[in-house]
Amino acid sequence: MPNELASRLEPLVAEAVAAAGFDLDALDVQQAGRRKLVKVVVDGEDGVELDEVAEISRAVSAVLDEYEHLIAGAYTLEVTSPGLDRPLTRPRHWRRARYRLVRVTPVDGAPYVGRVGEAGDESARILVDGQIRDVRYADVHSAVVEVEFKQPPAGDLKLLEDDAYGKIDEGAGSKEEPR
Repeated sequence: MPNELASRLEPLVAEAVAAAGFDLDALDVQQAGRRKLVKVVVDGEDGVELDEVAEISRAVSAVLDEYEHLIAGAYTLEVTSPGLDRPLTRPRHWRRARYRLVRVTPVDGAPYVGRVGEAGDESARILVDGQIRDVRYADVHSAVVEVEFKQPPAGDLKLLEDDAYGKIDEGAGSKEEPR
């Protein structure tokens, strides 16, 4: 069963990806005719370059060859980076989306769009309509990066930078107490 196989391969593949300096975002194994398709999604703090994908692919392929008895047959390996439509589900996703626009659908309330600032383990600071908000991940039903075709406004970036360094005064662009 492919899902069971993915569960068995995940720690092995994650170790190979981590040794290359990246994070395993997802691992999926599907039956594709007589072969299996092993899809590995990787990410890094600064994204993943094409040369790095090739390096990771070689490392993962070596691990899969070493444990070929688990796959029990021919397979095709696909190593890729996450697309823009990847949901922000982990704190590292939020950190990597810093200064990007995200569409947030809260567990309660209406969806909104904001620009991500500092992101910690439990929450992220988001600039929404000129106001900085603390958004707890537990309160987010879904969040995804919005595609932008121009540079972010300099004023937005300055507000987020000032917030990160505790420079925002009460009443000057922040709903919460300064940090």
